[in-house]
Amino acid sequence: MITVNMHEAKTRLSGLVKAVEEGHETVIICRAGVPAVELKAIQPSRGNCLTPNPDLKPTCVAPGFDPVGPVAAEDWPEAEWVVGDRSVLQCRRRR
Repeated sequence: MITVNMHEAKTRLSGLVKAVEEGHETVIICRAGVPAVELKAIQPSRGNCLTPNPDLKPTCVAPGFDPVGPVAAEDWPEAEWVVGDRSVLQCRRRR
């Protein structure tokens, strides 16, 4: 077990993490001499951090709602839609 104060932990963080990963050490980080947190290796999980967790599914989705779909002009009542240069729809705020 390695015990360090907060300042030393900030200075040596990458080395402490390496010791935890490779040496299966546990690091105790103290604040003003009092143990505050414990840094230890995690158990390998299925997949990696970038793999979506299938247990985390949306609980509330409006039927027919497409979060990345286009938004119609009538959904923005405070805006005025005009045809701009090159026949592109542009939005101007009403004053």
